[in-house]
Amino acid sequence: MPGIRSAGPITRPAGAAKESSLTLDRGLALLQAVADSDTEAPTISDLANAIGASRAAVYRLLVPLQARGLVRREGSRVRLGLGLLQLAAKVAPQLRIAALPALRMIAEEVGATAHLTVADGDEAQAVAVVEPSWTAYHVAYRVGTRHALHKGASGKAIGLRSDEQGWVGSTGELQAGAFGIAAPVLGVAGLRASVGVVTFEPLDGLTVGPKVIAAAAAVADALR
Repeated sequence: MPGIRSAGPITRPAGAAKESSLTLDRGLALLQAVADSDTEAPTISDLANAIGASRAAVYRLLVPLQARGLVRREGSRVRLGLGLLQLAAKVAPQLRIAALPALRMIAEEVGATAHLTVADGDEAQAVAVVEPSWTAYHVAYRVGTRHALHKGASGKAIGLRSDEQGWVGSTGELQAGAFGIAAPVLGVAGLRASVGVVTFEPLDGLTVGPKVIAAAAAVADALR
């Protein structure tokens, strides 16, 4: 009986690979267009205009997005789906893992509680916290803690631009007797965040500020 020979790896024509890439790009553009609608849910026609495609193409692109729960149809209108919440739930752990080495280093070096804080609407939320191991006492700062973006060094630092002073200091704005210094995490697309330290001892900004800036840069490098 003749043996069966392997046909070898299956390769796609270059044109097919390019078409798949364009389809993926259009699907992502469509999802972004749905997300960018801040008020009323966009219609099929709205989405077609937004991504420069026909209505028929939009209908085709919606099929896999609906199947994965990323969007949902309400008649002719399209809204974001609950499947995005499942994806979003994976973001914080990934941020935490990437940030921990830099946070651990600065917490031990400065002797202060270090944290990564991200913007969530008009609030700031701590997603990673590292406490120093050698201090007699330190600030207890829980993951998940929220506060207004305009309060505290961590919130204010998120709003800093790259052409402004690299760090922000605060005293007693979130907790009486606490001192904080924070710097923005820059250069990571879609992320508004800061790295900071907080302690019950006054902080020398000229010394600690550059260290916090370096830690924020290390976190940004880990996320790219």
